[in-house]
Amino acid sequence: MKQNKETVSTMSNEGRNQYVIEHITEALLALLSEKEMEDISISELCDRAGVGRASFYRNFNSKEDILRAYIDKLFGGWKSKWEENNNLPLSAGIGMIFDHFEQHRAFYGLLNERRLIYLLKDVILASLEMKPGLPKAEAYSKAFVAYSLYGWIEVWFQRGMQESAGEMKQLFQNQGL
Repeated sequence: MKQNKETVSTMSNEGRNQYVIEHITEALLALLSEKEMEDISISELCDRAGVGRASFYRNFNSKEDILRAYIDKLFGGWKSKWEENNNLPLSAGIGMIFDHFEQHRAFYGLLNERRLIYLLKDVILASLEMKPGLPKAEAYSKAFVAYSLYGWIEVWFQRGMQESAGEMKQLFQNQGL
């Protein structure tokens, strides 16, 4: 087919790609609300999203990668707030993280329900800028905070987020962290 005004999309490649990512993400979240991750096929996901398998594989290597990208996107808001106020104490940043989880309770509750909460670990480590070349004191300090925080978050989710974000922040501070 010859390309002309009527046959060429007015959306840029970047716009089309963003459209595909958003639809795949929405489709996966909808399917996850219905069934376990292992019961969702790539074909079913692409059908629900209204995109081809090639579009999926152009953007993701796995279904988990979709969730990692979505978590990264959500965490971007928290990280921006943290960077704007980088003179705040760590406890304030921890409080902001708990606020973030409370704000996106439905999504994180779904991750917990489907036993996918482990996907948060890498995002938390990246947010604290865990890198192999850090000096040992900084590396171990950051690891202590990151894994402590991840453990607290996991237990909080497993307990149904009964405590408010403010209560979690206070509990964390009471530990002297």
